[in-house]
Amino acid sequence: MPISFFADNLYNETMAKRFLQYYEHTAQIVWNQFMEATWNYVTNITKKNQEEMLHKDEEKSKHMLYFGTRVHLFKTARFQDPGVKRMLSKLQNVEKAALPEDELREYNKLLAYMKTMYNMGQVCLNEGPCMPLEPDLKEIMATSRNQKELLWAWQGWRDAVGRTLRANFVHYVELSNKAARLNGYRDMGALWRSKYESDKLEKDLEHLFHELQPLYLNLHAYVRRALYRYYGPEVIDVKGPIPAHLLGNMWAQSWVKILDLVLPFPNKPPEDITKIMRSQHWNPEKMFIEAEKFITSLGLLSTPPECWEKSMMEMPSDGREVECQASAWDFYNGKDFRIKKCTEVTIEDLLSIFHQMGHIQYFLQYKNLPVIFRAGPNPAFEEAVGSVITLLASSHKHLLDRGLLSRQHQDSEEELHFLMGIALDKIAFIPFAYLVDLFRWKVFDGTIQKDAYSLEWWNLRLKYQGLCPPIPRTEDDFDPGAKFHIVANMPYMRYFLSLVLQFQFHEALCKASGHKGPLHRCNIYNSRTAGKLLEDILKQGSSKPWPEVLQNITGKTKMSAKALMTYFKPLLDWLVTENVHQGEILGWPDFSCFFEEKDTDKVKFLSLKLEPEQAKLGQWVLLALSFVMFLVALLLACRLCSREKKSLAQDTSAQDTSAQDTNRQDTGSQDTNLLKTPANTYFLGIAMKPSQVVKRQWILLGFCLILMLCSIGLIIRIFTQHHRKPPWTRAEWWGWN
Repeated sequence: MPISFFADNLYNETMAKRFLQYYEHTAQIVWNQFMEATWNYVTNITKKNQEEMLHKDEEKSKHMLYFGTRVHLFKTARFQDPGVKRMLSKLQNVEKAALPEDELREYNKLLAYMKTMYNMGQVCLNEGPCMPLEPDLKEIMATSRNQKELLWAWQGWRDAVGRTLRANFVHYVELSNKAARLNGYRDMGALWRSKYESDKLEKDLEHLFHELQPLYLNLHAYVRRALYRYYGPEVIDVKGPIPAHLLGNMWAQSWVKILDLVLPFPNKPPEDITKIMRSQHWNPEKMFIEAEKFITSLGLLSTPPECWEKSMMEMPSDGREVECQASAWDFYNGKDFRIKKCTEVTIEDLLSIFHQMGHIQYFLQYKNLPVIFRAGPNPAFEEAVGSVITLLASSHKHLLDRGLLSRQHQDSEEELHFLMGIALDKIAFIPFAYLVDLFRWKVFDGTIQKDAYSLEWWNLRLKYQGLCPPIPRTEDDFDPGAKFHIVANMPYMRYFLSLVLQFQFHEALCKASGHKGPLHRCNIYNSRTAGKLLEDILKQGSSKPWPEVLQNITGKTKMSAKALMTYFKPLLDWLVTENVHQGEILGWPDFSCFFEEKDTDKVKFLSLKLEPEQAKLGQWVLLALSFVMFLVALLLACRLCSREKKSLAQDTSAQDTSAQDTNRQDTGSQDTNLLKTPANTYFLGIAMKPSQVVKRQWILLGFCLILMLCSIGLIIRIFTQHHRKPPWTRAEWWGWN
């Protein structure tokens, strides 16, 4: 019998199910151990914990590679069970585990190093303490209105983190692309996009962005005018891009912290919920309990005790270095779920907790599925579920019922303030969420070369966000590396798509709860019907293609911006009217960010770009020439003084000789003529009287002195233009250090 007959019988559907059962049994153990080791590291950053995490990461990769290589033996075309076919398909992508063992180890260490450098990054005052990103630098960016202080924090963070990771990122890109190619993809960007199971993802993304762009452009123009009123024309151009450090956030991805500067009706400021929370003595534990109450009011599952016992809800007070980036964790044993967050008592952190608790609910709902299916149907679904919980909890009615607002009803002006606050968080985020992976995809496919990272990053931020850096950037900088997700190898397009999906979910849940009226007034608290609709899609995990899951909750198979635009329609109408009244220009036509292009290791010298050694030699040559000119001028001055004295002596002697010779009548006419005509001297090849020569030499000396002073002045200007003081006054010039 042919070998193919035995192969077909050996690797049939029954054997595939046994294969998947074996994978399930081993994966739960391996993944749980990896998650435990990773948790231990991010909640206590030490070398020992890092080594243990890397070791468990290697074991996880070996497990993925073992099953990922053998899954290709199954020919699924004749299989009947779509679930089996889907699981086998998902196992084929082993991601970084495809790398050779030594390169995999190098890749893991590289990622761990970049994350550690980010988490431990600090900005230090000249004479004072050093400040980490959380909470210190974030607090400065959120609350300061001093643009110089904001610039200090903005630039300091990028110098401390971004610059130091540039070379590491280049190597990370190389290894990432190699892993992608070993998985059968052109580059890592293509591998990331494959998670969405769509051949036209990029076109769909572009279409969604253009649908949302009018809302963003109107918000941008309005905020730009408000900042112009506050900071003045020296800082803000009302027709141009906005400086990136003035928007209340280290990355200008959320503008909600400058709400006080952009209120449509400043005489009616909204209630300060953070202040109310603190006056009511809220603490992190109460904030988590409040989120739990909201979720269980919908009839969803309660959080298990392990979550409360093992989560890191606050910054540890024992001096441990930790990763403060908020995140939710599934430990793949069906009972252990945790949240990591350095909670502060603010409304922003309260809503962030609602988001993380949404993730925990997702984990709880699909915990009985096979490990392969314990995820959203695409990466954006998981984020959208957390975000829709946050959006629903933000409603005026819910906050009023929880005692965080006192005004029973919102008038039209207060509703605009409410929508403006949501827009500064959601709408301001649209272009940033879109461009982060647009940048990385272009880096991965080679469209953006490593010698143009900074230039192309800011070109994208200008094109899509209308922002510019507050100071010139060079290719020594690496501002993308100042964002955690970029150095942590976390895809970002999920956040852009989740912006759209969360409003589709919101509209569907509000409809299920029986809500009537504007969407921003919807409150589904205690609605078991809405909760059941949400529960049904969460339980499916990634066992079904995402269009099918989306249809189950919204009735549609495509992502659409229609629900988002409906939610913000009252605000958009007001923004359009206000911008027309102010004569605003939407966008930033014909503007570009000033970018200091810098050739690698080259410096400026007399407007030329030279190698440092060449420029240094040129400076020494100029200095030597000035000394030579000084010596020439000095010698010429000495010679002139000497010649002038000799000339005076000769004139006196000549006068005496002339008087004696008047009595001599027998002297020949030729001798008499010689005595009467003094001898000529030469100046620059021209014969003239000695007295004239002396005068011209003094003039020449004056010119030499002027040229010498100009040379010295030029040298001083060159040095002071590029340095705070001339290099020869610094120790490193002479090699002392």
